Amino acid sequence: MKNFRQVAKKVIEALKGVDYVVEARTAEALGIKDGVPLARIKVDCLITIGGDGTILRTLQGNDSPVMGVNAGVLGFLTEIQADEVKQSVKKLLAEEYHIDERLKLKTTMNGRRLEDATNEAVIHTAHIAKMRDFSISIDGTPATEVRADGIIIATPTGSTSYAMSVGSSIIDPRVEALVIAPIAPFRLAARPLVVAAKSKIQVTLKNPRECTMVIDGQCEFKIRGDENLMFTASEKTAKFVSFKDDFYRTLEEKLISSAPFAAHRH
Repeated sequence: MKNFRQVAKKVIEALKGVDYVVEARTAEALGIKDGVPLARIKVDCLITIGGDGTILRTLQGNDSPVMGVNAGVLGFLTEIQADEVKQSVKKLLAEEYHIDERLKLKTTMNGRRLEDATNEAVIHTAHIAKMRDFSISIDGTPATEVRADGIIIATPTGSTSYAMSVGSSIIDPRVEALVIAPIAPFRLAARPLVVAAKSKIQVTLKNPRECTMVIDGQCEFKIRGDENLMFTASEKTAKFVSFKDDFYRTLEEKLISSAPFAAHRH
């Protein structure tokens, strides 16, 4: 990321006189000694520098609130621009912000809990141009069957990401709901479903075959197709440090008015 070092120097300069730690891999990239592994960091706020992928990786490895500084391309989840670092850090230290809590997705496979997702979990065929037959149950009741390339289970935050690119509605992050969206379904009538966040969503393959499950684009799991896959709202939340309350303005500026990026991937 070509802007990373430049933006990181701005952040470090803005934090002068304040006690802080630097994440281990970031410290190595900047030539700083004594970096701390992400999972061991205990702070009031984590400042991330990068794009949305950086934020998603951070939220998988640490539960602290995140302030995202954009050094990527689109940065839908990163509220702060590089030229706003000094002012934003000043507001952060003065506690002139609020915490925006977002629903996270809990995923279990054969009873084993996997990483939580801020955006989505995706089950995709492991072979190009080979569809799979998926059965979806909600709270133990069969809801739908679909033949498709895959299935996306997304949070409201994730409804503006991969799910949006396959036709999902955009959901206000204040709404407690989950989206079930088929990827390239065989039937045109197959549409995304919006269900209550507390619902227990079970996805099975009618004819078990190899698939891949990816959580937030960060963690990948090979599955045989006969696993018990369950999805529901996590008891944990993704916490964002925010100085604004303008989800719809961000939506307009970064997605609706930016046609080339309308099918972006966080």
